[in-house]
Amino acid sequence: MRNTNRNSLVYILLGLVLVSCSTDMDNGESNLQESLNGDSVVLDNVIACAASNENDDMVSVFFYPRAGATNFRYFETENATADKNDFSNYYELHLAVADVFNRYLAKFEVAFMEEKWVVVTFDEAGKTHVSNPIRIKHETKPTEYLPENIRIESEMPQMPQFTWGDGAYTDSAIYFQVISNADRDFISGTYTYEKLFQFYELENVVLNIAKGTPSALKENSSYNFTLLAVSEDNWVNQFSEVSFIVN
Repeated sequence: MRNTNRNSLVYILLGLVLVSCSTDMDNGESNLQESLNGDSVVLDNVIACAASNENDDMVSVFFYPRAGATNFRYFETENATADKNDFSNYYELHLAVADVFNRYLAKFEVAFMEEKWVVVTFDEAGKTHVSNPIRIKHETKPTEYLPENIRIESEMPQMPQFTWGDGAYTDSAIYFQVISNADRDFISGTYTYEKLFQFYELENVVLNIAKGTPSALKENSSYNFTLLAVSEDNWVNQFSEVSFIVN
């Protein structure tokens, strides 16, 4: 009688485990297409790119979280052969959001076993905004860190001019420049097609993410210039940063 009761208990517990497993499988993560159903969607409206880190094996997926944006989400495909334009191929990973330039920009840090496509989404003004697909290339084209490629001309000290060259990869389609102060506070953020930017001239700037016109650079103060050279598929070929002083 005691053995019979014990066997019955085992069968009950086993049944509960099977039901639990079945429920977990039924409630698996939805793909991006399913998560967007019923939402008002704005495509290609999140500024985002990705770079392999300099000092570890992680990849940073950077994005610009516009004021008022919420619910930042990260999605990836199984591998790089997936159709990047089919949102049913993207599944969400729940990752922490890290601050960049003291919260003006943000990033997800991701460990990849193989190359993939990824997208970033967020909610803004009642709509879900989706980035262009980002091709992760940490194995085939690891990001180069080349501060020596940056040249600074300071004939007008408070309006320094920055020029740069490409590294080993020559397929960069656009260049993102950030000026920050010694505390890493964001001052300006601009995109150019040319390998040239002068603070704060916007004639050759094709996209500007600064809020208003930045204050003039202060004499005898230290600043940072950060450059991201980005390919058409939003991979950062070159990430270079230098410090400079306004004399």
